Amino acid sequence: MLMEPRYALNGDLHVAYRTVGDGPRDIVFVSNWFTNVETLPELPSIQPWLEKMTTLGRIIFFDQPGTGLSDAVSAEALPTLEQWTDRITAVLDAVASDTAVLLAIDGSFATCALFAATHPNRTSALIVLEGYARAEPDAALGGTEQVSATFDAFWGTGEIQHLLNPDMPWNEEIRASFARQERLAASPQALRQFLPLIIGIDVTTVLPTIRVPTLVVHHTDDPITSIEWGRLIARTIPGARMAELPGRNVYLFVEPGWRRAFEEISEFLTGTRARVDEDRLLATVLFTDIVDSTRKASEMGDRAWRALLDAHDAVVRSQLDRFRGREVKTIGDGFLATFDGPQRAIRSALALRDALHPLAIDIRAGLHTGEIEVLGEDIGGIAVHIAERVHALAQPGEIFVSETVPRLVTGSGIEFTDRGERQLKGVPGTWRVFAVEG
Repeated sequence: MLMEPRYALNGDLHVAYRTVGDGPRDIVFVSNWFTNVETLPELPSIQPWLEKMTTLGRIIFFDQPGTGLSDAVSAEALPTLEQWTDRITAVLDAVASDTAVLLAIDGSFATCALFAATHPNRTSALIVLEGYARAEPDAALGGTEQVSATFDAFWGTGEIQHLLNPDMPWNEEIRASFARQERLAASPQALRQFLPLIIGIDVTTVLPTIRVPTLVVHHTDDPITSIEWGRLIARTIPGARMAELPGRNVYLFVEPGWRRAFEEISEFLTGTRARVDEDRLLATVLFTDIVDSTRKASEMGDRAWRALLDAHDAVVRSQLDRFRGREVKTIGDGFLATFDGPQRAIRSALALRDALHPLAIDIRAGLHTGEIEVLGEDIGGIAVHIAERVHALAQPGEIFVSETVPRLVTGSGIEFTDRGERQLKGVPGTWRVFAVEG
């Protein structure tokens, strides 16, 4: 259960917090100063991870003063690291929690380190996700000044999240969700105030004094937060355990690395390595729709159009069954379906187009083969968006496929015409598209 945001009082400052779930332990997701508890727990990109984390405990989010829903702070009186850690105490008191697991992300590790060292009786464990004790000049972003300039240029657009997490699925919907989170988390002025403090933090001398069980999880190829920064934490905190995972993302709670990270966290907290159901698989995604449907519906009238649409749907479903396709859902006058092979998907689209000719219905179709995310009866992921964008390029009667498809059906007898490289809205880079012949 996702609770509405509430406020804890820390001195004369109000600290916004929000809890999710009611598991057997409390886990504090410690803010990195640029969050908003109204939107952060609801980001689509973190939902699969958050759902699994609530099986381990009650997740507590909060906003540091100066950002999000918490009280503003004066530029002349920015909080110290000690005051930042006080916010954790205030939130734990507000939710009646005696002890909690601290979950540190990139910029919040310093706060967690100081709290764990000074309040071991209230810290049951410390988990560090892509953390650093001391930020050094960052080659990937060009040094401290360039880091500030980059954040300042992109803040509020969501694009900085793609830069920090190059392996994370990316499309317009995901960008917009992160953009909204950024704008509600901190204004550009607040960003400029806090960023130098975060970049300049150094808590390496605190590390040997941390005596709570500690797990450090880090991507090996993260170009922003170096793996060496994580290794420094692990070897300096007495008894700390290190888990190095393949990947480049700064966030270990988004695709594609969150499952491996969750398994490490689960084993660390419970002694048992939780099995994460595989909800990603390779599939060929098909989009179809009726060409010029609005005009047809207007000319025919509602009753006749409804009858024609019912006939269309019956034909589509019969062809999906014939070629082992799975109907995901109808979208207006079209269908979204998946297949376990691209050859069957193409032949289904061809058969569907021909079967609809006697009904005087022209369709267009688009296909892409890639990894999809299974979301109950629905599907998601970048592969779905690519198929949708390819479909939008097709003309009446055409079946377009992405560049991944032709190479997978070599020897099938299916022929293609190269339609050149295209920009697919919301999809990085350029993609070559092909029209199915025959």
